[in-house]
Amino acid sequence: MNADLVALALIVGAANWAFRYLPTRLDLSDAPQGGLFARFLAATGPAAIATLAVASLQPLVASAQLADLAPVAVGVLGVAVAYFASHSVALATLAGAVLYGVAYALV
Repeated sequence: MNADLVALALIVGAANWAFRYLPTRLDLSDAPQGGLFARFLAATGPAAIATLAVASLQPLVASAQLADLAPVAVGVLGVAVAYFASHSVALATLAGAVLYGVAYALV
């Protein structure tokens, strides 16, 4: 196995863990509602998605032909459109997965 790939997986895994675990341990009872911590916590969902997307798509993009990337492009576009329309990370994730599956089945 490639050492660079292992290092990337460990870095991405640690960042993903930090995005999910650390906000649950912060005491934000004194923090203002629209303050820095509130904005940070609101950004953790999209940041986690971006982290995982880059880590999983980089090997695919580096080695695949253009036609093989069509389902991936449809899925990513579905995530972006659903997120900006609803601001729901869960809905965006589901929309991207469904659209990727449909595009994969059609190709």
